[in-house]
Amino acid sequence: MLWALSVTDNAVMLVDCAGRVTLANAATRALAERVESGAAPEYLLNLLPKDAWTLACQSGSWHGDITTPSGVLLAIALHHDEQAGPAGHAGMVRSFVTFDDLSARNGRERELQLRHDELQNTYRRLAGTQEQLLQSEKMASIGQLAAGVAHEINNPIGYVHSNLGTLQEYIGALFALVEAHEAALQSADPAACREEVRGKRDRLDIDFIIGDLPKLLAESREGIERVTKIVHDLKDFSHTGRDEAMRPSDLHRGLESTLNIVWNDLKYKVRLEKHYGELPLVECHQSEINQVLMNLLINAGQAITERGSIVIATGAESGEAWISIADSGCGISPDALQRIFEPFYTTKPIGRGTGLGLAIAYSIVAKHHGRIEVTSTPGAGSAFRVVLPVVQPRDAEGA
Repeated sequence: MLWALSVTDNAVMLVDCAGRVTLANAATRALAERVESGAAPEYLLNLLPKDAWTLACQSGSWHGDITTPSGVLLAIALHHDEQAGPAGHAGMVRSFVTFDDLSARNGRERELQLRHDELQNTYRRLAGTQEQLLQSEKMASIGQLAAGVAHEINNPIGYVHSNLGTLQEYIGALFALVEAHEAALQSADPAACREEVRGKRDRLDIDFIIGDLPKLLAESREGIERVTKIVHDLKDFSHTGRDEAMRPSDLHRGLESTLNIVWNDLKYKVRLEKHYGELPLVECHQSEINQVLMNLLINAGQAITERGSIVIATGAESGEAWISIADSGCGISPDALQRIFEPFYTTKPIGRGTGLGLAIAYSIVAKHHGRIEVTSTPGAGSAFRVVLPVVQPRDAEGA
């Protein structure tokens, strides 16, 4: 026991029945020196109030805080053993005294709190920077697809505009027929004008207009709905959702929304196959998962130089949902495969990749407590599989 007391970092002192110090460990001697230069351990003992010994004898212990003449705040604990022997019996340990430098401890606590606050501020700045980086990469991805998205919008707008011109002609013909009917009704002999009205109807090709008009309106409505869907998908995609809680989301809907944005970039060289399984609603930030899917689809398209296929499959098992995107492109070499998730690493030509897409995708999936699995064969293609828990861990989500 004496050896343990001598090596402990706590300031400990043993006092015999005569009130003399029988043991003062190194921590006690260092504390005495720190409190009063050149002071011996007995100096600390003399700091105890007079009633401390009396109270310790009565109850077995005494605890108190004192401030030394030099301004150091000490917490002192005095433990008294009444069975040790009669007072004045030299050499027999009767009291056990511990000292704790509260000033130093408070200083350490303040320093730790300061470091904690600094770390919190740094974390918040890093989180903000990461969010800005994620949003910038998202906008850069949309920028790469801007021409295709513009085409996807301009195409339906173009035929809606053309249909409106045709519709204007149809309306003119219908108004002319209405006026002919009105003139016939206002004449003295409406029946005599019947052949004239019928001839006008034939010349205006009213039967064709009646048959074509519903198709014209349906086609125009479809075009407007197409544009509305693209704009809605872009709005969903650009939404940050940083401060929102993860909520149950339809991954199939997010996948279709993302395909709607990237399709013009793929449709001229890609044959798309879909093998969708049953998926439950998955707790996630939908816009962030959409960004992961868009990045993987863009990469798959860029891996195909002329013609090829992309196979998208989905499924769920053991409390996890997964989406697989496989391409028949150029594949990834084993050396590059080890580094594809490193920030700023890219095998694409300058101007075609930032080297951040897969790194950000990896961090998003990791934040969702999921994983990305990759297999690739050079010259034969690659497959990326995003696996997400259906329900986020409650403690992790709270943290």
